[in-house]
Amino acid sequence: MPRHVFTVSIIFVIAFDCSISEQKCGKVENCPETKYRSLDGSCNNLKHPEWGMAMTRFRRLLPAEYGDGIRSFRRSKSGKSLPNARKVSETLFPLTVIPDKDYTLAQMQYGQIITHDIAQGGGLNDLFCCTEHLQYLNKTEQAPNCLPIAVPKNDPFYSKYDAKCISFARSLTDRDLNCGKENKPVQQINKVNSFLDLSIIYGNNKKVHDYMRLGTGGLLKTRKYKDQEWPLQDLNPSESCALAKKNDTCYYPSDPRINQHPHLALLHIIFYREHNRIAKSLAEINSHWDDNTLFEEARKINIAQHQHVSYYEWLSLFMNVTTLREDDPVGYVDEYDENVDPGVLSEHNNAAFRIHTQIAGQLHLVEEDRGVEGTLRLSDWYLRPYVLEERNNFELLARGLSTQRSMAADVYHDKEITHHWFRRTSIGYDLRAIDIQRSRDTGVPTYNKARALCNLSVAASFDKLVDIPKHIQEKLARLYETVDDVGLLVGGAVEDVPQGYAIGPTFQCILLIQFGRTRAGDRFWYERSGETGFTLDQLQEIRKASFSRLICDNAKGVKRMQPKGFKKLSSSNQLVDCQFLPSVNLSLWKI
Repeated sequence: MPRHVFTVSIIFVIAFDCSISEQKCGKVENCPETKYRSLDGSCNNLKHPEWGMAMTRFRRLLPAEYGDGIRSFRRSKSGKSLPNARKVSETLFPLTVIPDKDYTLAQMQYGQIITHDIAQGGGLNDLFCCTEHLQYLNKTEQAPNCLPIAVPKNDPFYSKYDAKCISFARSLTDRDLNCGKENKPVQQINKVNSFLDLSIIYGNNKKVHDYMRLGTGGLLKTRKYKDQEWPLQDLNPSESCALAKKNDTCYYPSDPRINQHPHLALLHIIFYREHNRIAKSLAEINSHWDDNTLFEEARKINIAQHQHVSYYEWLSLFMNVTTLREDDPVGYVDEYDENVDPGVLSEHNNAAFRIHTQIAGQLHLVEEDRGVEGTLRLSDWYLRPYVLEERNNFELLARGLSTQRSMAADVYHDKEITHHWFRRTSIGYDLRAIDIQRSRDTGVPTYNKARALCNLSVAASFDKLVDIPKHIQEKLARLYETVDDVGLLVGGAVEDVPQGYAIGPTFQCILLIQFGRTRAGDRFWYERSGETGFTLDQLQEIRKASFSRLICDNAKGVKRMQPKGFKKLSSSNQLVDCQFLPSVNLSLWKI
């Protein structure tokens, strides 16, 4: 099986800068003069102030493909319906647990932090388009945008429970916001801004942001419990913690997905605490700074650390590349280009970055000596984050996140996400089937068309799918009428993954384009020179940031970490006392 290694340059990124028309759902009247980035992403680009802004359209590399050319699901070349999404999931993505050889669950989980930071699409009622027993709702009970996935009658799992449907809601589009054009393909809306700026912590609009601010010392509001800081509680948890029980803790949603599951909530809290840790240090160093200066400088440093970990620690492992350039820089990196649209690509958000094979269904609770004290079943804690505050679970789960292996990058999926995702009874939904349906909902093009865009071979028949193993070629042939009917999400997800990679060549191509745009299109990128950036000495301090140090500084009971938290413990990556891990020296911010 051939192996492919991709590199990308800024020229390559610009060449694929195929944004939608100039009409945007967001509108910016004027841009204030400020050295700090906005909350909603507006005015990052002074020439195109709406680029990257929250509540604007997802971008595309290829034209959307809809059955009616407007919004209905893509059909096969013969005009028939594509195979049932649940049937595709059950056939192509078997239930097997195979641990990865090299990476910890932290590597998988940080990827979700990144994708949530730059994108949020999806339906408005994803959990409630079927009953809790997976039966169809009456039309009068069903939201207008619901379009549940039918469960095949002979389904090997769901038929045992007489389940009829998997809940699914269609995505928000420009037509829903009354800014789409009649008789033109709809475009889905990205509800968050497209920049890697920790908007999952700070919010994407002023109302949420102001509620989160304490108003003194540059701090975010917190509540104290067990001598630790926790986010505020949501006083109306019916949506953000829909599966929680009465009196359960539910966090106020600066990003509503914080409560989705324990590991995701944990990393939100790590960055939440990190902001306040930085702000308190800056207040000691610069006692004359007012609340807003302290807040914005702490936010700027927090975002910079996140960007550094994302590109120089996480991305280099995820795709086996040293970020998107040859060497780690020592000076400024001035690659910002006002002609690069940083908007998130639909092919990225609804196909290439929907990688759920690495999710583990059992979360390890790990002691300081790295012994496993117990486990949590993932589906027991969907939308129930209060488990983090019980006993010393926060520290136990933090160690588990950086000790437990992620699942291998392959076609196999844990049953906790393909049988029990967001379960309300003994059974739940199939996340993989929902992924497949979402790609159709958003008009993501076919696998062959994406391959052509990436200058990869295009298959004329199933047996010519050179990056897909033969036994999967045969399964695809049984599901689809022609090879040109296979969607990007499905084809990319079953590609043979080269050793040391987490994705195959087609997805790698798309992700490299996206991450190139994300950086080159960000005027406030942390490595830039000028007033939006840092002094060279400060920048070199930011480059000491690491995932492991973030855990050490914000999980009180964790005293030791391996230097590379995304990689397994080994003779070359042993546990060390936290004090020996490099840390950012904030004294260089003294003015």
